[in-house]
Amino acid sequence: MRIPAAQKVSVLKGKSPAVSAVPFRVNIAEFVAAAATVDQIPALNGRPEVIVTGRANSGKSTLLNAVLGRNDLLRTSKKAGCTRTLNFYRVGEHPGSVVLVDAPGYGARGRAEWGDLFNTYLTTRQQLKRIYILFNGKHLLNPADLEMLSYLSDTLLKDGAQKYTIQSIITKVDCIPTESLGQVIPKMQKQIWEAAPLCLPPILTSAMMRPMHGIHAVRKNIADVCGLGRIK
Repeated sequence: MRIPAAQKVSVLKGKSPAVSAVPFRVNIAEFVAAAATVDQIPALNGRPEVIVTGRANSGKSTLLNAVLGRNDLLRTSKKAGCTRTLNFYRVGEHPGSVVLVDAPGYGARGRAEWGDLFNTYLTTRQQLKRIYILFNGKHLLNPADLEMLSYLSDTLLKDGAQKYTIQSIITKVDCIPTESLGQVIPKMQKQIWEAAPLCLPPILTSAMMRPMHGIHAVRKNIADVCGLGRIK
């Protein structure tokens, strides 16, 4: 049984970063390309980009639909691991102000070739500003999560210069029993910090609560890192 939104928000209050009064309204968004191989990655005129990754059950598509203000731009499924390409979405009026990239999930349902594509993107994409890594609030981080965090941290400073930043997001916080929030969230925060000290503290989110929790914080985070200011 889900915890009532009002009760959950009272428990979560103070745990997420402060949210600007100005929303990040991005209901002008469109799919522009899918890349299954490195040579299919589009140029897109060097617009600032962010990429979103997470384990196959992290609720990536549901969160991104909420962030983009759309119900069905990204396909959602009860079966985890449906994303099999790097999917590029242009946000804002044409030609777009920012590009959001949805990466295939990692973990047991991931495939080696998806990892190779993701790795090449990270190491060669000059316009990449931030990696968002999602963790399902219903579970503590598993070895695949820790391995990905460690990999991202190592890649971040591979050439001695920090080319982008890493931001963690905890999804599905509505599924965490209220009485357990005070234990679960600090444990996850500790796991994230120990695996990747340079990863920014997690934004707590739920796309299922009404009102939704943490979605505006994610929007503002994207706008800030891409230097866009207010997006309507």
